[in-house]
Amino acid sequence: MATGSGSGSSVGLASNHDGQEAASNSVQSGAASVPSNAPVPGAAPGAARSASPPELGLQREPMYNWQATKSSLKERFAFLFNNELLSDVRFIVGKGRQAQRIPAHKFVLAAGSAVFDAMFNGGMATTSAEIELPDVEPAAFLALLRFLYSDEVHIGPETVMTTLYTAKKYAVPALESHCVDFLTKHLRADNAFMLLAQARLFDEPQLASLCLDTIDKSTADAINAESFTDIDLDTLCAVLQRDTLSIRENRLFGAVVRWAEAECYRQQLPPTSENKQKVLGKAVPLIRFPLMTVEEFAAVNPKPRVDYIDRPRCCLRGEECSINRFQQVESRWGYSGTSDRIRFNVNKRISIVGFGLYGSIHGPTDYQVNIQILESDKRITLGQNDTGFNCDGTANTFRVMFKEPVEILPNVSYTACATLKGPDSHYGTKGLKKVQRETATGTKTTFLFFSSPGNNNGTSVEDGQIPEIIYYT
Repeated sequence: MATGSGSGSSVGLASNHDGQEAASNSVQSGAASVPSNAPVPGAAPGAARSASPPELGLQREPMYNWQATKSSLKERFAFLFNNELLSDVRFIVGKGRQAQRIPAHKFVLAAGSAVFDAMFNGGMATTSAEIELPDVEPAAFLALLRFLYSDEVHIGPETVMTTLYTAKKYAVPALESHCVDFLTKHLRADNAFMLLAQARLFDEPQLASLCLDTIDKSTADAINAESFTDIDLDTLCAVLQRDTLSIRENRLFGAVVRWAEAECYRQQLPPTSENKQKVLGKAVPLIRFPLMTVEEFAAVNPKPRVDYIDRPRCCLRGEECSINRFQQVESRWGYSGTSDRIRFNVNKRISIVGFGLYGSIHGPTDYQVNIQILESDKRITLGQNDTGFNCDGTANTFRVMFKEPVEILPNVSYTACATLKGPDSHYGTKGLKKVQRETATGTKTTFLFFSSPGNNNGTSVEDGQIPEIIYYT
């Protein structure tokens, strides 16, 4: 398969605002036009179509005995591609000064497309020898014809979406699949929202699902991409409804505010708080404000007056892992209301879901505990939970979990805190400053530990509580 390449790595796509549903329906019918706000590369909006579109790139080989130079059926049909020889129909493709006259052969087109078959042979078949296609981009139409004549696929970043539209319009599913495969191979976090909007516009559920999976796994990178603010409201809502986004709610809310500001600009509205809420509309109640900390929610102004979802977003993917920073366990560690604290950083992005804590040396006991993770330098609480746990009196650790995963970024200093209420417990000794864990897939996560300044109830790198960190990579 021959595949064309563009000048850059980004995929040039049409805008998805306004008329999404109508556009999606029209492309499925195979007989409608591109949405008015979906720019067609190479077209000149508003320009009058020239009276005589140029005939570009036509074959000019001698007509006599050309068949003898082509050893296969594929070569003979490929020779006829974009060739006036034996052609019995011409298409005026595009509009304005960029329109092109492209010759074709009804038999070849009808054999490859039910739409062309109906156009030439159906009950309302056209008798015109020249057919205007102002809604189709010339490069995309040529890519379609090349595929019908030779099975060759010539698509690139700049033409893939217009080729997908053309393949849908003329019911050529094999070319559609090539376009979707091309988009899938080029799918990344920084273009996932752009491709998601286009997948929804062109009714490509498989591609849309892959985009959503990418957004789930790399939510922070995806929402930081410029294309995030270009998506339509329905696409925004489809993402906000997901329980699998790997991002804290206050960061997601910040991205939604950026989208609202961009939408105000598109609608020529001043970016006031009231107008932002107005353009967000049905997206507002999809923000899970109850998942924010008190400090985070305090920064939301004005406070929206609706009921909100409080179901945690389950962003856990891959393998659950844990590390233990101690090599030995001893007995008698006391509690008087002071927090045990330890600072740490990691070499890659992870999601911490809880701690392993030591329990009582006096047999089965219940503890009350508050666990927290702080961003050390900013003194910001990223996650916390007031809960309890039951221990059995052994030297094992006992899981204490956060209500939602806490996103940890590489090379940032964090502080793990645990404030226990209960009897004396076991504690760890011979602590490690560096702990590395390798998963079954070969991914290595490295933790570096540092003593936290201040009163830490005695916990340090060498001794104390908070022996385990439980996380997902």
